[in-house]
Amino acid sequence: MLWQILGIVFPIFAIVLAGFLYARRHAPDMAAANKVTIDVFIPALIFDVLSGKEFDLLEYQGLAIGCVAVILGSGLIAWPVARLLGYRVKTFVPPMMFTNYGNMGLPLAVFAFGEQALPAAVVLFIIGNTLHFSLGMKMMDASVSLGGLLKIPMLLATVAGLGVSALGGKVPQLLAVPIEMLGQIAIPLMLFALGVRLIHIDWRAWRIGLVGAVVCPASGLALALPAALLLDLPPFQFAILVVFGALPPAVLNYMVAERFGQEPQQVASIVMLGNLGSVVVMPVVLALVL
Repeated sequence: MLWQILGIVFPIFAIVLAGFLYARRHAPDMAAANKVTIDVFIPALIFDVLSGKEFDLLEYQGLAIGCVAVILGSGLIAWPVARLLGYRVKTFVPPMMFTNYGNMGLPLAVFAFGEQALPAAVVLFIIGNTLHFSLGMKMMDASVSLGGLLKIPMLLATVAGLGVSALGGKVPQLLAVPIEMLGQIAIPLMLFALGVRLIHIDWRAWRIGLVGAVVCPASGLALALPAALLLDLPPFQFAILVVFGALPPAVLNYMVAERFGQEPQQVASIVMLGNLGSVVVMPVVLALVL
């Protein structure tokens, strides 16, 4: 079992470490790469998975409900924690709700459960990002318009992929192959970019980061386990919801906080220490579900 878990987590953290070590030496500007990943590579991955004949959205409706319950419930748990410890709600609560479905969730699902886990992982990824770009933005600024959602490439790819799948269509091989190849770039590049981000940890805000590193996976697991039982999810979906419930805060939280001027350095500490803490948390969770 130990070697099985090591075989799952080692490739993930090895690529993150590669990004960290490269960044320490060369300090690359990942802004352009991150933009291409969000605008091209991730949409290609989503479309490739959702447009496949084997994808059935109804098969994952229970999993989707569980995902929403975990995200919203984590916010309800984090809110009183923030008030009790004197943290600003807009700083602490969103990172507890919106976790690393992309950089860590997608590759972890593939390494832990195989390629057959990708559709389920993509469903969770889509739900998490849709809520982050809608509810998450509204939490930061109530005046934000949700019309911009219609312009997000990931959501457009979701609609297109589901449309092809629902109509029983098939993407011509001439287009399917390059789309698949573009999608395959997303996972390793997201992990590498996460490693690069780790060099920007602000250790002066270590206290809130440490609290977040504990509260995020604890609240997620406390909600994912009963949700999976109540929804009577099949064993595979039960396991993947629990694993996703334990994920650390998403890097996107830092970008959003920076955009709205919401204590970005504090959020950066929450995100980075949470992701470092996942080195311990994720092997334990995998040992429980595998």
